[in-house]
Amino acid sequence: MTDIALLGVRHHGPGSARAVGAALTQFRPDTVLIEGPPEADALLALAAGKDMAPPVALLAHVVDEPARAAFWPFAAFSPEWVALRHALDREIPVRFIDLPAAHTFALAASCAEESEEREALGVDPIGELARAAGQEDAERWWDDVVEHARPGGGGEDALAPFLALAEAMTALREQAPEVEEDARREAYMRRQIRAAVRAGAERIAVVCGAWHVPALAARVPVAADNALLRGLPKAKVEVTWVPWTHRRLSQHTGYGAGIASPGWYQHLFDADGHQVVERWLTRVAGLLREEDYAVSSAHVIEAVRLAETLAAVRGRPLAGLSETVDAVRAVLCEGSDVPLRLVEDRLIVGDALGQVPDAAPAVPLQRDLSRLQRELRLKPETRVRVLELDLRKELDAARSRFLHRLALLDIDWAVPAESQTRATGTFRESWELAWEPESAVRVAEAGIWGTTVEAAASARVSARAVDAQRLGEVTALAETCLLAALPEALPVVLSCLADRAALDTDVAHLAQALPALVRSLRYGDVRSTATPLLADLATSLATRICIGLPSAASSLDPTAAQALADHLTATHSAISLLATTPTTEPSPPAARVPQASPAAVLPGAGPGAAESAPAAQVRPGRDAWEAVEPEALPDAAAHAPKPSPAAVLPGAGPGAAESAPAAQVRPGRDAWEAVEPEALPDAAAHAPKPSPAAVLPGAGPGAAESAPAERGGLGREAWEGVEPEALPDAAAHAPQASPAAVLPGAGPGAAGGGAGVRERWVGCLRGLVERELAAGW
Repeated sequence: MTDIALLGVRHHGPGSARAVGAALTQFRPDTVLIEGPPEADALLALAAGKDMAPPVALLAHVVDEPARAAFWPFAAFSPEWVALRHALDREIPVRFIDLPAAHTFALAASCAEESEEREALGVDPIGELARAAGQEDAERWWDDVVEHARPGGGGEDALAPFLALAEAMTALREQAPEVEEDARREAYMRRQIRAAVRAGAERIAVVCGAWHVPALAARVPVAADNALLRGLPKAKVEVTWVPWTHRRLSQHTGYGAGIASPGWYQHLFDADGHQVVERWLTRVAGLLREEDYAVSSAHVIEAVRLAETLAAVRGRPLAGLSETVDAVRAVLCEGSDVPLRLVEDRLIVGDALGQVPDAAPAVPLQRDLSRLQRELRLKPETRVRVLELDLRKELDAARSRFLHRLALLDIDWAVPAESQTRATGTFRESWELAWEPESAVRVAEAGIWGTTVEAAASARVSARAVDAQRLGEVTALAETCLLAALPEALPVVLSCLADRAALDTDVAHLAQALPALVRSLRYGDVRSTATPLLADLATSLATRICIGLPSAASSLDPTAAQALADHLTATHSAISLLATTPTTEPSPPAARVPQASPAAVLPGAGPGAAESAPAAQVRPGRDAWEAVEPEALPDAAAHAPKPSPAAVLPGAGPGAAESAPAAQVRPGRDAWEAVEPEALPDAAAHAPKPSPAAVLPGAGPGAAESAPAERGGLGREAWEGVEPEALPDAAAHAPQASPAAVLPGAGPGAAGGGAGVRERWVGCLRGLVERELAAGW
């Protein structure tokens, strides 16, 4: 005759866990059956290893859809974990007997509806038992009766509490409606119990939720169970162990079978009824001292007395969490809730993180991620911590690449944060790290992209670049691709970027994309990444923005004008950054033109000044400039001639130098027209701003003189001397400016008024004059 002990428990209860341990010790089963997914039977032996430390969880997910996942958490004070370790330590056969996860996932939609139905019916077994005992607070009643009790003491029967609980649950289930989900699960459990009996087990211990005990004890025909389980849909699933946290066990994070105070329950389980309050308040005092609160031994003694007095007044057998919280607030925190919140977060809930052995099944991506975490010394922690990186250091640069790759895979273990160090350099990064158990699901999801973090990130970013519809999305990917150092994906991303940039004619899109592209150039320089193609693309985008801006800034409503102004502000900063960003290509010819030595331009320079600048050097030597007398420096400005096109542009024609009279500061128009087109970009760095006489054929004879030589700008008189018929021709020569730059006092719709093109252009020129005069040129 087989003897079966049904041990009904509450999940994650220290009193239930101690009661299960005492009952198993007394009952001495030869087979232990536990509520849980049968697919994990092959993994149960790992729980006995030294590398396994709770809290942990069984993770099951659908192979083709890793996002469809479920967890079965186990804490050290979980009754199921105690039963599992009892069996493994004594080499007793142990199995899970709940409905397989393959059926659970396939029935997910209907089960969700049934769970909502149960919640609507308000089935709360503990609440009903508490009300039957005359208690309104169900949690307090359960703690007093079960969690604070020490089972098996004084020769008592360790199985008696489970028999009493089974009787109470039987009475409750007689009045509760049947839920089909529970019926299927319980039918499968009964089937597994019968299989254990057929296998020859004589003493079977079944550890399950107390709600299921009456159904498992009932005599139900085998045919009825088979009929209920016949034809259930199945899904292909995989199961593994993953680390869990106390924070995820708490109700605050939404876990349905969770508890409000896992840290307190862990303390109850570890203390095992010995000086529970004294040990707890000592831990609280230690935490507060670490945070620089003045807490003495006298505070702890008084807090213990107060907690025990409150328990006696409230009629409780032992001071519980509410009594200790009140004592901590009144004595240790001196009535303040600020340090009390720290106690609640660090101790009552806690941030314990479990550990699983390397032998646990895992997708290859998870193994590579774990390896990199060890190599880079980035230990997963549940507490949020800030990581400051200096990209000039090899280790920090590797960490940065690793974290950016995880971000591309949507594994949000680390998120960028504002640096706590005051520094404007691009060599610093700040991250906030906090590991959550759900990250294991995201790693499984990302496993379809590759077997290593680098390969998966490369495949993922390439796919996103191909699928991107907007130019800004691709430039953002290019920036992240450089930050993550993905050389295999970068050509694909840049190819997509070039294609989108060539096809996109919207100036707003181009302006939105340019800043990220220029940042990519700068980051590439900081991280020693070759980016010549990015430089060409950035220059091309900037040129196209300048060409298309006049038409794009026309006929805008206030909202569109503001949006364009925002884009242009970012574009202005990007172009400024682009001008100072070195490239990996050879310098243009103009940059290799030797500069004049101090002796040539400074009359007061010492005799060795000219020799101190070697001919092969672009700039004069430092010693040469240091030899110049200070009083000679002001005079140098009068002797240093401004270069003509022939001097700075290798492609200028033979008459370029002569076309600019000596008395004129700027080279003549014929000289500039002789410049080769490819030399023009470099010329922009040397060419002064033209006067109206140079760019407006109809300008009056005094136009050139109206702009003082010492001021590089244009005076009001110069522009007023321009004939109206010359204005259209000026548009072909004058550089374009954004509406925000040339119309400081214009309203939101100034750029896109109803006037014709001629009137708008005249307004732009007049606005330019006002801007230059306001700037003091």
